[in-house]
Amino acid sequence: MPNGDEAQCEPRNRKKVVVVGLGMVGIWFIEKLLKLDSKRREYDIVVIGEENHLAYNRVGLSSYFQHRDVERLYMNPAEWYTSMPIGSLSYHINALVTAIDSENKLVTTAKGDKVSYDELVLATGSTAILPRMPGYDATGVFVYRTIDDLQNLISFSAAKKGTGQHGVVIGGGLLGLEAAKAMLDLEAYDKITVIEAMPYVLGRQLDKDAGMMVAEQVKGLGVEVVLGKMVAKLTTAEDGSVTGVEFKDGSIVEGACVCFAIGVRARDDLAKNSGLQCHERGGILVGDDLQTTAKDVYAIGECANWKNMCYGLVGPGYEMADLLAFNLTEARTHGQPRTFTDPDMSTKLKLLGVDVASFGDPFADVFGPKWLPDGTSGPDRKDQVQALTYKDPFGNVYKKYLFTLDGKYLLGGMMMGDAADYVKLLAMSKRHKQLEVAPGELIVGKSGGEDGADDLDDDTQICSCNNVTKGDITTAIKENSCKSVGDVKSCTKAGTSCGGCLPLVQKIFTKAMMDSGEEVQNYLCPHFRHSRADIFHIAMVKKLESFETIMAECGTPGSLGCEVCKPAIGSIVASLFNGHILDPARRGLQDTNDKFLANIQRNGTFSVVPRVPGGEITPKKLAVIASVAEKYNLYCKITGGQRIDMFGARKQDLLAIWTELSEKGGMESGHAYAKALRTVKSCVGTTWCRFGVGDSVGMAIRIEERYKSIRAPHKIKGAVSGCVRECAEAQNKDFGLIATEKGYTIFVGGNGGATPRHSEILASDVPVNDVLPILDRYLLFYIRTADRLQRTARWIEALPGGIQYLREVVLKDKLGICAELERQMEELVSSFFCEWTETVKNPERRKQFQQFINVGDAVDGIEPMTERGQQRPSNWPKEAAKIDPVAWTNLSWQPLVEASKFSDLETGDGQQIKRGGTQLAVFKVRGKYYCTQQMCPHKRAFVLSDGLIGEGDDKLWVSCPLHKRNFELTGQNSGKCGNDDMSISTFEVEEREDGWVYALLPSVEELDNALGTEKWKVKNGETPSQFEELDDRLTKRAGRKGVVKGNNGLDW
Repeated sequence: MPNGDEAQCEPRNRKKVVVVGLGMVGIWFIEKLLKLDSKRREYDIVVIGEENHLAYNRVGLSSYFQHRDVERLYMNPAEWYTSMPIGSLSYHINALVTAIDSENKLVTTAKGDKVSYDELVLATGSTAILPRMPGYDATGVFVYRTIDDLQNLISFSAAKKGTGQHGVVIGGGLLGLEAAKAMLDLEAYDKITVIEAMPYVLGRQLDKDAGMMVAEQVKGLGVEVVLGKMVAKLTTAEDGSVTGVEFKDGSIVEGACVCFAIGVRARDDLAKNSGLQCHERGGILVGDDLQTTAKDVYAIGECANWKNMCYGLVGPGYEMADLLAFNLTEARTHGQPRTFTDPDMSTKLKLLGVDVASFGDPFADVFGPKWLPDGTSGPDRKDQVQALTYKDPFGNVYKKYLFTLDGKYLLGGMMMGDAADYVKLLAMSKRHKQLEVAPGELIVGKSGGEDGADDLDDDTQICSCNNVTKGDITTAIKENSCKSVGDVKSCTKAGTSCGGCLPLVQKIFTKAMMDSGEEVQNYLCPHFRHSRADIFHIAMVKKLESFETIMAECGTPGSLGCEVCKPAIGSIVASLFNGHILDPARRGLQDTNDKFLANIQRNGTFSVVPRVPGGEITPKKLAVIASVAEKYNLYCKITGGQRIDMFGARKQDLLAIWTELSEKGGMESGHAYAKALRTVKSCVGTTWCRFGVGDSVGMAIRIEERYKSIRAPHKIKGAVSGCVRECAEAQNKDFGLIATEKGYTIFVGGNGGATPRHSEILASDVPVNDVLPILDRYLLFYIRTADRLQRTARWIEALPGGIQYLREVVLKDKLGICAELERQMEELVSSFFCEWTETVKNPERRKQFQQFINVGDAVDGIEPMTERGQQRPSNWPKEAAKIDPVAWTNLSWQPLVEASKFSDLETGDGQQIKRGGTQLAVFKVRGKYYCTQQMCPHKRAFVLSDGLIGEGDDKLWVSCPLHKRNFELTGQNSGKCGNDDMSISTFEVEEREDGWVYALLPSVEELDNALGTEKWKVKNGETPSQFEELDDRLTKRAGRKGVVKGNNGLDW
């Protein structure tokens, strides 16, 4: 039974917390309350949001102009809201609360719905200020605050593109510069002008010197900046549309679109109309406990006025949310409630490409310090503040740090152009502790020193957007087994908003991994002291065409390599020089899929996927596929890439299957087995669709035919949509095209999988004839520079400057290599051949496609079962096979197979042998032989002979092709698994003068009793179906006539 503190409340006794407002602060409070209340379950939460969206990230609002997908801004995915314990969270969007009855504890919505509450939390946020000056209501006047504001701006600007008109932003603060960046990204206006009433921009974050430097950099981006001028009115045309801005001095700036970004006003109208006290300048009055003047009614975030202040930053709102969630839970059971104190107003942003930050008390020298060591503060103490300033007009860097007069305490500061030390300095200013370094070292650095995350305390806030500390990150790495920065982001939310903290998150992650004994290097593997990209360039420049020459030049000369570097080098050689991957010099480098030009499945058979360019297929080809599948009893499945996958092909049947597909259907390899282009998915576009704008099928086929077979660091998927309805899902592919009236918009860097990522726009309105050259450059640049097994999504995230840098390289030829990239791609694609066809025609390659090299038998690795009219392997057991070491009673040397059956591959050769009812794996490595059981005990799969051979630290091992369990082949630990607590049987083996390979084995009977296939083969019914209970429930539902088959499947 749980203890008293953990006992959960009965549903009827739970209190209802109603949250009005589903913004960043509102959802933050909900998350905190759910977390702190997870054991007691004292509360049920109802949240009511006015917008037609779930909670989204306003800090990243300007990115919406790139991807136009509000879900990418969501603080939590839609599934999160429904994944909470039943009753703990319900939400309503597009619902406006119009009244609060604090006497009866009810809120009323605009639709007349009444919702009761025990505790009410107002998180209504703020609204953008739109001054009621002449012309404010003209067509073309906008504010910059919500998704709807942005969508209205986008829709209006679309009609202005190419008209030569100008856009204007009024306001030179954070929001104003964000709005200017957004209007630049729209590419709809010939000129953008920013107007600021102060003599410099970012007046709340920077002083005049820094603000003027930012203004100069903004001008350098092509944005006009007008400073120190007051707007009198907006000028309009007869049709009511805005035409410009008129200043009080009578001068005018033309503008067909005007966006106001001059600040926000607390949304207190609901509270005011419901009798709650509000400040005369705006904001709902709250006390130190954040309670309003009505009992059990609280206000947090931008709508709250605490001590005559409303805070327009999200950070103070998060602090309020944390405090209130604690006071409603932990404080009521374990201790004293917390009170709100002066919040941290530090900020760090990248605006129009310029890093800007302010921390601590950045204006202590102007308004007086808020804190001094002697306990004093205020305007009359500003003579106790000493500024230390660094100004670099050549590098566009400005730093101004404020210290106590003796230089022993850091009070605050500001930085522009270089904000790398922001988190460290913020922590120092908040600690109020004496400095251990001289003030000058904080600006210019310590001689010979290197800044890092080591000297940060665990309570140092790393991510101010989501209030994540260094301790939160290190705990996530240690306790939640985070193995990548992506894992850390998912676990803690650090870096998921503005992204400014990611460099420091990376440093903390790297240090924590090293502290825990994990190696953090970008080397390809232990055999190389280079990254995959470095090795690619060395091989390209020096024309190294083999594994041996690359190993000698870049790695450990003479090394056999391992299961990591072999496929990577094989891919590099294929990307540079093409050639058949099954040629003797390359076959030993290939993972099992590439080695047999098909995808190995869990029973040791393979799947076959013919290419279907663009998803377009004729009835004749469908008939051939059907004929082949029926002849070889193959399980068929439509893939997500608009192809047909045929499963269950035996190794020895692959050649015949490919022959029939090629000769009867004219089909080629679909490269579903390769780290290469897989598919280019398409909708029907103008071929059939009445909404189509472009011929998406035709473009997809041309792209797929061009790039088919080219090897890359990872698989590549593409798509082409014929219009913005996006039926081909082009925005979650490595590259995708969406047809426009002028051509195609090219998206890059998207993927699904475990860490989905929407793609980003590389280029817009690209004419049809320019699409392929851009894709040539993009794909070749990716192939050249990505890490091993790095998808394009992670590659772009890792590029310095991300998508903007990629645009500069691919579109503006920043590195001067575009012509070279196009030439190299042309050479690569012109060397295409179908790997299936060439293999079928080559007698030597054909020899590789047999199950056993000593007999012609065919043996199933897993017992098949029939489900929904097709055969598939029986369910895998959950536990690995525990095979105790066998003490063989009588061993003798027995001939196995002729030595001529093995290839003298420099990288090693493995073959499968049948001895009685037992399957053995025999490997030949540099003239020596090694023999083991064929079954990998991890999943009882008979596949080891197809594994890659690796070596290192005086060990030799075979890597299981299914899940990369490595089993040692030599020494005292022969047979031991290096990844798990399991082992395999090994046997002495040698080649003799008679040309045969002999092994020291027990009798066939003893061997079969211990390792026989029939003993270990997974059987039908051995492991129950995961749907057993569900199927049982479904068949009992009234009106359902489900028929449960003997295989636990359900046919409707």
